[in-house]
Amino acid sequence: MKNIKLFTCLLLLLGISNVHSQQTNFELTSPNGELKVSINLSDKIYYSITAGNEVLTSKNHLALILKDETLGLNPKLSGSKTGKIKEEIKPVVPLKFSSVSNNYNYLVLNFKGNYSVEFRAFDEGIAYRFITAKKGEIEVVNEDFTVNFPDDYLLHLQQTGNFKTSYEEAYSQTTVKDWKPSDKMSTLPILVDSKKQYKILISESDLSDYAGMFLKGTGTGVVSTFPKTPLEFGPDGDRSLKILKEANYIAKTSGTRNFPWRYFVITKNDKQLIENTMTLKLAPKSELKDASWIKPGQASWEWWNGATPYGPDVNFVSGYNLDTYKYYIDFASKFGIKYIIMDEGWANSTEDPYSPNPNVNVQELIRYGKEKKVGIVLWLTWLTVDKNMELFKTFKEWGIAGVKIDFMDRSDQVMVNYYEKVVKEAAKHQIFVDFHGAFKPSGLEYKYPNLISYEGVRGMEQMDGCKPDNSLYFPFMRNAVGPMDYTPGAMISMQPEVYRSERPNSASIGTRAYQLALFVVFESGLQMLADNPTLYYREKECTDFITSVPTTWDETKALEANAGKYAIVAKRKGTKWFIGGITNSAEKERSFEIKLDFLTSKKYKITSFEDGINAGYQAMDYRKKSTEVSKNDILKIKMVRNGGWAAVLEEI
Repeated sequence: MKNIKLFTCLLLLLGISNVHSQQTNFELTSPNGELKVSINLSDKIYYSITAGNEVLTSKNHLALILKDETLGLNPKLSGSKTGKIKEEIKPVVPLKFSSVSNNYNYLVLNFKGNYSVEFRAFDEGIAYRFITAKKGEIEVVNEDFTVNFPDDYLLHLQQTGNFKTSYEEAYSQTTVKDWKPSDKMSTLPILVDSKKQYKILISESDLSDYAGMFLKGTGTGVVSTFPKTPLEFGPDGDRSLKILKEANYIAKTSGTRNFPWRYFVITKNDKQLIENTMTLKLAPKSELKDASWIKPGQASWEWWNGATPYGPDVNFVSGYNLDTYKYYIDFASKFGIKYIIMDEGWANSTEDPYSPNPNVNVQELIRYGKEKKVGIVLWLTWLTVDKNMELFKTFKEWGIAGVKIDFMDRSDQVMVNYYEKVVKEAAKHQIFVDFHGAFKPSGLEYKYPNLISYEGVRGMEQMDGCKPDNSLYFPFMRNAVGPMDYTPGAMISMQPEVYRSERPNSASIGTRAYQLALFVVFESGLQMLADNPTLYYREKECTDFITSVPTTWDETKALEANAGKYAIVAKRKGTKWFIGGITNSAEKERSFEIKLDFLTSKKYKITSFEDGINAGYQAMDYRKKSTEVSKNDILKIKMVRNGGWAAVLEEI
């Protein structure tokens, strides 16, 4: 594989030139002609992006600052190459589509000094990356990603005070002029609203052996900033390390390689943000020869609800013990849920992954789970995994299906490499991985598709800090770049002004129908059921719907979308369609008329869950309805504030 990459780099650098090396201006357009990137070579490599007749960004520049030289400073063109690619991608874990058309035009600019910059223009966006063919190792001191906006655009950000972050901060809004260099930086992705026609989602893909990118404001646009590579660590409890010394570079890496893609999803319709697959299109191909063992699915999870089932069928003391976990397995088996997750407490110590808590008896639970066709997923701290990489071999021998690894909270080069080391080692032993305390998806999930989800989101574990007003950005930002472990499924629902919640009686903000809809709208290869089996049994018709929702899809179609306000999404698995709708608190009620012309068969039975007449105050009020529809019908959807709508359509 390394030789193939080396050959690719050299081929691009030595590629046949179709222009004179003194040319300084280039244009690359998308296949449909809507988007254009204009490149100018002078003292720097400048580029501007135009959509239709609207200039979205202008005089942007890029550079890779190495220890002894700056790639992109006073560039000397040695040749260029253009071309077109049209292919079909079939992702191992199809979160949006089982088949994705990858259609783009490309331009490779080769420069003296053994480096290139490749641009790609898709119908839905623009991307670029550096490619180098230098001997030995290089030190990347910094990278210049500078984007300038011609107007005072609106920015949607997830701002953080430092590079140690779990990507769980609430979203904030500001304008280009108001985001000063002294203000907090933002994680990726960010969403930019030109306030005219277009929105721009900025993120990265193919992040490997490099630091994750953050952005800062300049008053006229955005500029990149990166965590330095840690060199020395000190102890910091059982689940973290203190960085005692940092290098003066962001990456020490191979001199011959492809660097991460920087991409812009560009759309004048928010629906396209939901449907976009840019991270996938720019990600490396799967490294796994056999991925048939990877089984995405739902999981029953005990932590959020305090592991406290109760009621007449619970004749044992509930908690982190054998009887309780068997109860969770029985629940999962009854509803066809593939996995249970055993969170903190399954082991005697968070630092010893080989000594289970004797009250839990993991070996018996694995045996019992196999009998009931329910797999076991174990929670671990990243630090324990890092110190015991051989545990994957042991877990395979035990019969563990997957691991949930937590508290990384960093995205420097060392941590980015840790992610890849973990999923590579886990794949050797056919174990899937769910990263919590994680940075955003950046393509590794396609290189190693046993990485089936990431947290890196302000999810429901935040209790009253998880409000629909914030979560309504997820389909357009966080989930728009990859899978997201939000942990939905609350059966105690409240409106914010009456919210009260404490484990074991955990509750969510938003209506019951909103919670059901999240299983359709949000994407994750491992989708949690966060609440107590006791409540799921009590609310059986809701549980029947939740557990019927797939975690992988053949087709995704956004029906109505307005970032931060509402999203209604239809998804198909086989011949079944599911529809989920969610909305924020800004309006007392929102009504929609949805065309069903995307359906193929003549008649469908539709079973829907709608906000009840009193759901605007009593959030658990909902109505279940069943009727017949056809592709010629108009579906009327009504959602109260913080409300939702969910349905399944089955061919008749």
